[in-house]
Amino acid sequence: MDKGVSKPLVAGMLGIALCVAWLSSPTRGKAVPRLDGRESRASSDLIVPRGPTREEVTRMLSRDAYSYKVRNVTGVERYDGAQLASNSPCEDTFSHGEFASPWGDGTTWLALGIYDGHAGSQVAEYLAKHLVRFVRHSLQHISHVFQEEDGSFSDPVVQWAIGRGFTTLDDAITTATFGLKSSKEPWQDKIKKLELGYTGSCALQSFFDPASSTLHVACTGDSRAVLGRRREDGSWEAIPLSVDQDANNADEVARVNGEHPGETHIINDERMFGLSVLRAFGNARWKIPVGRQKTLWLRYNATPPLGWGQEEPWIRTPPYLTARPVVTSTQIPAETPSFLIMATDGIWSFLTNEQAVNLVALWLEAKAAANDFPPDMSTSSPPPDTYPPFIRSQTAYMFTEERTTVRDDNVAVHLLRNSLGGNHEELLSGRVTFTPPLSRDARDDLTVQVAFFNTGVVF
Repeated sequence: MDKGVSKPLVAGMLGIALCVAWLSSPTRGKAVPRLDGRESRASSDLIVPRGPTREEVTRMLSRDAYSYKVRNVTGVERYDGAQLASNSPCEDTFSHGEFASPWGDGTTWLALGIYDGHAGSQVAEYLAKHLVRFVRHSLQHISHVFQEEDGSFSDPVVQWAIGRGFTTLDDAITTATFGLKSSKEPWQDKIKKLELGYTGSCALQSFFDPASSTLHVACTGDSRAVLGRRREDGSWEAIPLSVDQDANNADEVARVNGEHPGETHIINDERMFGLSVLRAFGNARWKIPVGRQKTLWLRYNATPPLGWGQEEPWIRTPPYLTARPVVTSTQIPAETPSFLIMATDGIWSFLTNEQAVNLVALWLEAKAAANDFPPDMSTSSPPPDTYPPFIRSQTAYMFTEERTTVRDDNVAVHLLRNSLGGNHEELLSGRVTFTPPLSRDARDDLTVQVAFFNTGVVF
């Protein structure tokens, strides 16, 4: 302290500062809340809000919906998307948009992506921001190396480049987590990398190249892509563009066991060390040695090592999990109306591939006939005058055709509505009414995107 300043003066200045702080306090002048209820006496009749009305249900389904007419990507007319959360925060994320062709041919590509996070939303959020950029960079890298004589690129080469974009990003996440021991960053910065490394996410990413009329779909995890294609007789065919990578996929189980011979403990009860998918981003505990996991746990308060406390160690020959996608490439003929459905596994727990395609086809036919949907329009057969009062054990869990309704201008919202109950208003309202954590017993986070190709419908 400057010896030239007197103690009384300092005390006075401090007092003034405290007075100013008190006068500016947000609690100054506020009355203490009264807890006297309006009721004259306590009642055993609970006063709780009612469930949502029909209009409120529609607003809930449409809250995070979007729709875009596509003008710069030849062959694509429109895409819609919607999301309904179950977790808080929602662990699903999505991305959508267009970018200049990585081949430099002057065309514009369309990219759609959905990312189903687990154990947190951090990785899914990161993928929504960065995965397309990593894939674009990988595609640009091959544009001057693997080009065919006619200027095109073979599907296997494109698939390899897309896969490399996926694994490059995931390797960066895992490496950042693994290297925290030697990092000089403060703890709070380490925590951000730990969150990214220890949470996980599936990824379903599509790219449409208009120059070759090729739709590339890359799948890591159990989100699913299905193509609806109109046959010559006017009916619609459901073509799977991805296969769920879980323990119900015999090829995936064989791959995992083949990479770790002699380890019979890896997949039990349809899960890999507790994880339901066999490919995913993040999830560093499935990818780094248990010794490093222990270090991160003891030093930085990370999650305990996978299988910690078991008599036999779970993690013996990591990594057990990969983000390498399975990529398919499909021609989209200009003369054949088609649409792409991409959705997280929560949607597919209610709908089959064929049911989803039929629902979109019905919506498309109604759209073509009416050009726009008046409020609450339904082209389905009239529902029963009244459904029986809802009883879980007596109500079909999956979608049924008699519950079909068409009343939404956004086809992704249309899929959400029908998957959750359709014209069975009590079932639909009940499923969307649940809030976390009880909502997880009624529905998962639900995310869906639909893109239309060459339908000729005026949107």
